[in-house]
Amino acid sequence: MLAKVPKESLYPESMSLAELLRFASTRHINGIAKAKSDNTEMYLVFFSGEPEGAICIDDKGTFYGDEATVLIQGNETFALWDVEADLVRALVMRCRIYEKAYIKTSSMYEVPNIGIKSTGIGVLSLTITQKNVPKNGIWVSIREEGMTVGSDITTDTGSVSFRLMYGDYICIVEDRAHIASTFPLRFDRTNTRIVHDLEE
Repeated sequence: MLAKVPKESLYPESMSLAELLRFASTRHINGIAKAKSDNTEMYLVFFSGEPEGAICIDDKGTFYGDEATVLIQGNETFALWDVEADLVRALVMRCRIYEKAYIKTSSMYEVPNIGIKSTGIGVLSLTITQKNVPKNGIWVSIREEGMTVGSDITTDTGSVSFRLMYGDYICIVEDRAHIASTFPLRFDRTNTRIVHDLEE
C-alpha cells in the first residue's frame, strides 16, 4: 500500500517532527510522512491532521503502530505527501497508533540546553482553559531567554505537552483570533501539570 504514495513530496523535505506535527495539524492534512536514515525508514500516517498510524522498517524487521512510535528518535527529517483519505483510512487499519502521547511529548522536542537549570528533565503538561472550559486550537509557545524551546497547538482537551529541563519559562498563548498573552511558569518535579485560564 505504501507503493501508492507519490514519489515527489508536495511539502518541504526538511521538517522536524515538531514542525511536521504542527504543519499537518494546522492544515488538516491527509497524508504520509517519511523519514529515512541509513538502515531505517519511518512512516507516519496522518488523517485530518492527526498522526493516526506509524510504520518503522529497519534491519530487525517491520514494526507497526505503537511499537513503531517508540523507535522515533525525535531528530528525524520528514518529507510529507498528500494521500487520498480512503487510502489513509485503509493504511491506518494496519498500523494504528493508540498511545499518541509518545509522539507529542518524548520525541517531539529536543531538550533545551540554555542557561543553568535545576537538575532534572520531565514532561510538562499544560492545559489552557477559559471559564474552566478546555480550549482547543490554541497556539502555545514555551520560551527561555527569548528563545523558543517548544511550541504546539492544544488538543480537544485543551492540552499540550513538552519535554523540558526543570526551571523557569515564559509561556505565550495565542487564540484563534490571534490575540496573544504571556505568563511565567515554574516547571519542576512538584509542578508538572499546569492549568492556565485565559482572560476574556
